[in-house]
Amino acid sequence: MTQSLSSKSPTGIERRTRSVSLGDRLASWIPKLVLSPTFVITVIFVYGFVAWTAMLSFTNSRILPRYDFIGWDNYVRLFGNERWLVALKNLGIYGFLFIAICLVLGLVMAILLDQRIRAEGALRTIYLYPMALSFVVTGTIWKWMLNPQVGLERFMIDLGWESFRFDWIVNPDFSIYTVVIAAVWQSSGFVMALFLAGLRGVDDSIIKAAQIDGASRITVYTRIIIPSLRPVFFSAFIMLAHIAIKSFDLALALTGGGPGVSSDLPAIFMFQFSFNRGQMGVGASSAMIMLLGIMAILVPFLYSELRVKKDDQ
Repeated sequence: MTQSLSSKSPTGIERRTRSVSLGDRLASWIPKLVLSPTFVITVIFVYGFVAWTAMLSFTNSRILPRYDFIGWDNYVRLFGNERWLVALKNLGIYGFLFIAICLVLGLVMAILLDQRIRAEGALRTIYLYPMALSFVVTGTIWKWMLNPQVGLERFMIDLGWESFRFDWIVNPDFSIYTVVIAAVWQSSGFVMALFLAGLRGVDDSIIKAAQIDGASRITVYTRIIIPSLRPVFFSAFIMLAHIAIKSFDLALALTGGGPGVSSDLPAIFMFQFSFNRGQMGVGASSAMIMLLGIMAILVPFLYSELRVKKDDQ
């Protein structure tokens, strides 16, 4: 009888095995429990509201949401709106110049700092400092500097250069370019930091081998170093394109979308139509067009990068 009872009770090895398996389960569930609030919040407040905005773009929502679906009418009204077409044109000008200048300027500054110059630390800090400012502060600073009455133009005239003119901020034909200037000033230092990190990650043995073979410094950069920075170009391009498409606070603080609507951007259009003019449905449709613009840039680049990695394997 004693033997039968003892045979049914778990042995010490069995108890230890059960405790270890229970501990392994708890250890595997702890990261999931820790990350689950963040996951739930992201799903609700990012993807959930994206889906809600997409739904509102098909409704006749005005000041408050309404759920009477009207199909594609908001999108037809959107692309029939002259101001939206001006905003898209300005986004094309602003986005192309902003991304191109930041990439070129950031790469040049990174190459200069990569020469191990004496004041590298100070220059790197100076280049990166604008990124520490908010876009509202940057817009306000450049608004003062470009104001013809108190800014650069007035300063040059006071120095005796009476014929100097730089009134782009009040000129409808050039106001969008002032947004480009301010945006490049703020973001090029960040791009420089990305390229500098990429340059410092290039294998020195490859560079030395090329120099031994007689390659000049220019050849080394153009044929070896810069092509190896393709992932950095990709990352910088994606971030700059994202900044350009959603640009709102910088343009609003600098030009307010004016004079008139000459420097209007899609984000400003979306905000004003959604909240100032009580056209929430049209504003939601413009927000979805902006999202599709970001996806149209991001998806092909991600596909090309994954394809390259797959071919390398």
